[in-house]
Amino acid sequence: MLFDLFVAFYIGSAGFVSAGLIGSFYQLLTDQPPRFNIAVESLFGAIAVVTVCLLAGPFIIMRNAIRGRRIEGRPLGWLVASSTIAGMWSLCSGMFVTHFALGLTGFI
Repeated sequence: MLFDLFVAFYIGSAGFVSAGLIGSFYQLLTDQPPRFNIAVESLFGAIAVVTVCLLAGPFIIMRNAIRGRRIEGRPLGWLVASSTIAGMWSLCSGMFVTHFALGLTGFI
């Protein structure tokens, strides 16, 4: 039981770290933070933005939740709910990233 909890924590952490890396890389390339607002003009751009939103979603949610708490004064429950959603999303994207990394090491 404790090992399963550790593995889930590790995978969730891997998902959140990858979300932060992708979100920061997007911000480095475009000079604007990643958002869920999709405004693209080509099919390739749409695929790229959807991929960034899928993988950087927890980073976007937590950034917006912390800013909402500090700037707009949203209630603490809002931050807890956002953290829970971002944590579950991190767990899912962490599973994807971990399986991708394990598959890539098996391929190499």
